[in-house]
Amino acid sequence: MKPKKLQKNIIMQKELEAGVIAWYDFRPGSSVLYVGDETDGIALYLKQMTGASYDADGRETGRSLSLTTAPPELVISEEFIAKHAGTFACIICMERMEKEPDPVRVLAAWKRLAAPGAVFFAGVNNRLGTRFVCGDRDLYTERSFDGIENYRRAYRNKEDVFAGRMYTKEEWEGFLSAAGFSDSRFYSAFPGLHAAKRLYLYGSATQEDLPGIIIPEYGSPETVFLEEEALWPTLEESGMLHQTANAYLIEIAADAQSMLSDAMRISCSMQRGHEAAVATVLHADDRVTKRNIWPEGADILDRIEESAVDLRAHGLETVELHREDGCLVMPVVRGVNGQCYLKRLLKSDPEAFYRALDQFRDCILHSSDNLMEDRGDGMGALLARGYFGLLPENAIWRDGVPVFFGSPCYREEYSANILIIRAIHALYAGDMSLSAALPMDDLLERYDLFERKKDWMDLCWRFWGETDHGGDLWEYYADVRRNPDVVNSNRQSINYSSEDYYRLFVDIFRHADTRKLILFGSGKFAKKFLDLYGKDYPPAAIVDNREENWGEKLEDIEISSPEILKQYGNGEIKVIVCIKNYLSVMKQLAEMGVTEVSIYDPLRDYPRKRHPIVTEQTSADKVAEPGSAGKEKKKYHTGYISGVWDLFHVGHLNIFKRAKEQCEYLIVGVVSDKGVIRFKGVAPFVPFEERIELVRACRYVDEAVEIPVEMNGPKEALAMYHFDVQFQGSDHMNEDYWIQMRDYLREHGADMVFFPYTMSTNSTNIKKLIEKKLV
Repeated sequence: MKPKKLQKNIIMQKELEAGVIAWYDFRPGSSVLYVGDETDGIALYLKQMTGASYDADGRETGRSLSLTTAPPELVISEEFIAKHAGTFACIICMERMEKEPDPVRVLAAWKRLAAPGAVFFAGVNNRLGTRFVCGDRDLYTERSFDGIENYRRAYRNKEDVFAGRMYTKEEWEGFLSAAGFSDSRFYSAFPGLHAAKRLYLYGSATQEDLPGIIIPEYGSPETVFLEEEALWPTLEESGMLHQTANAYLIEIAADAQSMLSDAMRISCSMQRGHEAAVATVLHADDRVTKRNIWPEGADILDRIEESAVDLRAHGLETVELHREDGCLVMPVVRGVNGQCYLKRLLKSDPEAFYRALDQFRDCILHSSDNLMEDRGDGMGALLARGYFGLLPENAIWRDGVPVFFGSPCYREEYSANILIIRAIHALYAGDMSLSAALPMDDLLERYDLFERKKDWMDLCWRFWGETDHGGDLWEYYADVRRNPDVVNSNRQSINYSSEDYYRLFVDIFRHADTRKLILFGSGKFAKKFLDLYGKDYPPAAIVDNREENWGEKLEDIEISSPEILKQYGNGEIKVIVCIKNYLSVMKQLAEMGVTEVSIYDPLRDYPRKRHPIVTEQTSADKVAEPGSAGKEKKKYHTGYISGVWDLFHVGHLNIFKRAKEQCEYLIVGVVSDKGVIRFKGVAPFVPFEERIELVRACRYVDEAVEIPVEMNGPKEALAMYHFDVQFQGSDHMNEDYWIQMRDYLREHGADMVFFPYTMSTNSTNIKKLIEKKLV
């Protein structure tokens, strides 16, 4: 059974799926058919709407529906159609039709199931979506670019089993027409269907800074080689944004009586949880409506209203709000989205940008009563309320003034500096070109935020984790969001022939044993290389183009000028470049006549050498295990276990013995003194050098290694040692982190085994006894 917290996280991840439909105003008493599984996020959302409830003022807090959930194969059966013909006022289906060889047949079945005036919603992926252009694997063939090529390489053989396929908008329009439907609306979903934050009516302008508010998500982020959001502005300017949207929500009129919605732009904040999630809809008649998505959030609209009143009382311009049919209603504000406005100024008129950003900063400073003035000590002003929604993206610049919509999320007695740095950080999000025009640190210096920026950002992220449930959703985000270093690595592979790529990026240790090894670069890439491979392949020198680093040392190796390379002849040295932007260095080395060069990719696993404590011949001080001769092969070949191993005792010995009973080769990681102090807050009793020697002396240990401070988790250990199993104490077996690490190891071909420590003897008890005796 999964721990309660992990179960909650899984439910929250599922509920993100409901954002694509949570905005829709279902008619009370509607009979709804959901085509899918009852555990799907949309099904969970619809279930809570099957009963109506109202607050003391008569405001609706829940909507009454009659819900039927059925799998797609049942929905198209004649038996189901005969039983439910003409029944459903709404049919909802997400991604299921793509798995049907004949979508027209599915649509025709829906038509027979529909009640007069029914509306259908179909969520479909676009085979020309930017995520697939950027390298994400096809959702059904699990190969890149199959959809873009219209599946000409897929399902060609008789034995191929159809798993599904995606279509373009034009292809879906053809299916709708063939099934007899004449009226439909397409909404482009960003970043996609699974966690839709924005829906735009097809062909409409976004009027928002899309790269600044949407983080792309993928099914296979490890194959992505382009930053998708960087394409969106150009695609919109070229009139191609909607054609290349990753997915569409199709709203379909069943007949002439059907009334389709008048939504133009939809925003859903499902990530904020039941108490704060809101659906915002811009209607064709220039009204904007806000509604709580879950019944538990019945008071969120009150908080938006109250915050707008409070902001207005403190001199900020806000939109006029009123209640109507359980919604918060406001007029459209004519102007420019604040994020777009500031970015445009930054690139075109820096002085005007500074004035506008100063003005926005002043809005934050005046947004609430000032409990403590800015004293110039870097702490900033203290506000009675810190409204976290005061961001450029949440304002409209009208007649030279930002207009706000209210901010329901706030903290009492909050530093204005956190709000200011959050606004600046949000401004730079998704647009690296801004840093080239004006480094963000320059703005932090301007507002006296630079010295303590880490503290302010930590507090900022903490609040984000609370309001957007970032902590609860981190596992989901880790699975679907790309790693910038992976993108960079993937781009490298398409810039070279297969032979050159193998020589440069894969076989990097060729000649590293027979020539002097020199690292080019002294930053974090070089540090990671030394942590992982420095003992296997010790460098003779480290060189760097940055003159200020010359004479400094990295892991006791002096950093020198690249000029020292000229003293070596061709065939004497091997250079491994440890720099992210390596192209200029490659050109520099070529001009110097250095030909044996490879590039270290910190995301790639390279083979490392084993360093067994003894050879195959048994030594006098390390004997073979009793009765080991002729024994059956053990369950695992290479095992790994890590720890501090302070005050070595019988409990540690038993751990090693039990681990060795299950593997042929046991590697034991030992935490350094620095690591113990950082992660436990106290220094070990026994110094690292002595602790690792004691571990090495144990008969059950084949190899003892130092655990790098910055690479201390199971993921990093697997990359370093390529073990088959990690052993871990059973006291951690129900913790979320270790469950996730176990799942990660299993996904990557290894395992994690939990077994109990010796309870009567442990380092903590020994330390307490020593301290007691000393007293």
